[in-house]
Amino acid sequence: MEIYDQKKVLILSCGTGGGHNTAAKAIQEELIIRNIKADFKEYLEIIDPKLKDRINNLYIKSTNKNGRVFKKVYRLGKMYEKTKLKSPIYILNSLNKEKLYKYIKDNNYSFIVTTHLFAAQALTAIKEEHHIHFLQIATDYVSIPFWEETNPDYFIIPSKELESDFIEKGIKKQKLIALGIPVKKQFREQYNKEETKKQLNLDINKKYILILNGSMGFGNVKEITKKLLKNIKDVNFIISCGNNNKLLKVLNNEYKNNKRVVVLPYTNELSKYMICSDIILSKPGGLTTTEIAVMRKPLVHIMPIPGCENYNANFFAERQMSLKCNNINDIINNTKKLLEDQTLQNEIIENQKKYISKNTCEEIVDIIIKELDRGNT
Repeated sequence: MEIYDQKKVLILSCGTGGGHNTAAKAIQEELIIRNIKADFKEYLEIIDPKLKDRINNLYIKSTNKNGRVFKKVYRLGKMYEKTKLKSPIYILNSLNKEKLYKYIKDNNYSFIVTTHLFAAQALTAIKEEHHIHFLQIATDYVSIPFWEETNPDYFIIPSKELESDFIEKGIKKQKLIALGIPVKKQFREQYNKEETKKQLNLDINKKYILILNGSMGFGNVKEITKKLLKNIKDVNFIISCGNNNKLLKVLNNEYKNNKRVVVLPYTNELSKYMICSDIILSKPGGLTTTEIAVMRKPLVHIMPIPGCENYNANFFAERQMSLKCNNINDIINNTKKLLEDQTLQNEIIENQKKYISKNTCEEIVDIIIKELDRGNT
């Protein structure tokens, strides 16, 4: 592997939602497995660490109150997109091009990967003046506003069936490669369910439903859990709180004496809890949804943040890879229905096998390695 000794890959993301960073780190992990130097960096950390924190906090606030603010911003973006004018977001990110280019050159990066629009726009602005090559990855099952303002060498999209959506927005077909969304190695591995339950101190004789509400702990989980416990008997529940320490405290207080409920803080072992679960309830983030599908688990989609997550839920539901819910009654009814219907569970798993590849991460890294081999850096 001597050919790669002097070559490094920079992987850029943003912390507006956990999925972008997680997909970026999945690529970093696979590159390192292949003995290629790869650094992960949040784009705004390079530009201005204080700005990074402000932007990330603004994103979290926009998802409050069922995502009303985020929904309005997303709609405005779709409306502005139709004007065909350069977006204010592109203009702001293009102002960062010299600082980002200096960082790339000072650290001798040979190739760049990004999982976020902001970094892709800044890299596009750099590319207009300097010789750089980069690959970008969409982490939602839709072409979000302003992807068409970017000019990567390769654009990895989640599905061949979404190709027309990206082309209609003005993205060149020859740049598009439909491979999927990359997930970390732990979600692609095989587990023994009974042994894993023992490792996690879960009852091997009980069925479990895992409730995921994103890295930020979005959604009315307390009310949903209360109604699930009331309406579904003889099943235990695992609730993942992500980084939401406030939710963690509330649920720990509520269920500290309830043996049917396991409340999880942020954990790096989420894949193990997934494999131990008979059904997973999850908000339809692109990355988490893909992780679940790669693990081939029966899925109920709940609590979308309005905008791209609605498209994610629709993409999965239309292909019978999940059951989609519009309200709490849907959540209760669909969970009961799926729990009681093994045939439906099997159909969902078979459709996940049909549409969602386990090999995405490896195939993206294959492309990066070819670029390093040919010196297209």
